[in-house]
Amino acid sequence: MNTILLSLPGNENLTVLLAKKLNAEVGEVTFRKFPDGETYTRILSDVKDKCVVLICTLHEPDEKLLPLYFLSHTAKSLGAKCTCLVVPYLAYMRQDKVFNEGEGITSGFFGKLISGFADSIITVDPHLHRISSLEEVYDIPNKVVRAADAISEWLKQNIENPVLIGPDSESEQWVSEVARNAGVPFTVLQKVRHGDREVEVSVPEVDKYKDHTPILVDDIISTARTMIKTVEHLKNAGMKPPICIGIHAVFAGNAYQELLDSGVKKIVTCNTIPHPSNEIDLSDLLAIGIKKLMH
Repeated sequence: MNTILLSLPGNENLTVLLAKKLNAEVGEVTFRKFPDGETYTRILSDVKDKCVVLICTLHEPDEKLLPLYFLSHTAKSLGAKCTCLVVPYLAYMRQDKVFNEGEGITSGFFGKLISGFADSIITVDPHLHRISSLEEVYDIPNKVVRAADAISEWLKQNIENPVLIGPDSESEQWVSEVARNAGVPFTVLQKVRHGDREVEVSVPEVDKYKDHTPILVDDIISTARTMIKTVEHLKNAGMKPPICIGIHAVFAGNAYQELLDSGVKKIVTCNTIPHPSNEIDLSDLLAIGIKKLMH
């Protein structure tokens, strides 16, 4: 299928990487704001009878959604066969139930909105909690790319003698997968409750891993509070300064600097959200996913 890639502002680097791997052209698009704040979009490339791949990570999604909506509809009005959304970070996955009276389940609303203007969607490790799969909230074909293999490969190539650390029991499934793929050990912090208010966090087999480089892995680093607390526990246990790895570099507010200041050796993220910490490139996996989704 004849494919053309269109990038929303801020996604140009990933678009170039994907274009090379898909052997596809990068189309030219113009975005600007009218004086009254309305959005102007214009596609300057020929999209007739082509599959248009729209690339836009949805970190801080509200300001990006309307240009994405306009771009998809414009492409179809110009004769595009289909539009496929590549959204490495998919927003609005946390509000998956009514927590307080008067709320709406925005993950479902967002899914219906996107399903109404795109023909397919591909993303990286969405934050699925009470939702078991994207099919529950998206009515269009979808593909989920897993970053675990890429993280494992980065560990094998860059870190000597690592041990993966899970901050709690919920992380064990994810941490164990990365550790298994990389062929390295892992352990999970354990909470020991001493009464109603006092909780002690311990590192099992700490003496066994004193000479290892601790690796903290999480899917989303937002406020970084969990990682900062885990760094503190490792420090108290006498372990080396850890390397923190996250898939999605959200880093709300001053979280990145606060995590750096907590005593970590290094912070590494995947390139799902552009950030100086991006070291793990997922464009190969995304390109494979796009091919499978479109054929």
